[in-house]
Amino acid sequence: MMANSEPKITREDHPTRGRYVATVDGIEGEAELTYSRASPTLIIADHTEVPDVFRGQGMGRRLAARMVEDARAEGVKIFVLCPFVNAERRKHPDWADVFQN
Repeated sequence: MMANSEPKITREDHPTRGRYVATVDGIEGEAELTYSRASPTLIIADHTEVPDVFRGQGMGRRLAARMVEDARAEGVKIFVLCPFVNAERRKHPDWADVFQN
């Protein structure tokens, strides 16, 4: 990834599930963090996928951070099934307020 091409993170939110997607202009592929909606105030982070082209660039962390920001802003709790999000959560004690498990 070139230094001047910041990833663009978008959110697709549907009634029962959604996902965060990170893309970079000019690079094929997308990183994603998927979630299921258990209730209006609870989402389940279930899977993070980062293609090889984005490995080692903090894409997964950025997706997790965006999910935490949105959950905090919307008053939603996150239940974690995804091992990657769980590992990131342990590295960021300041995120504890948004996690249910």
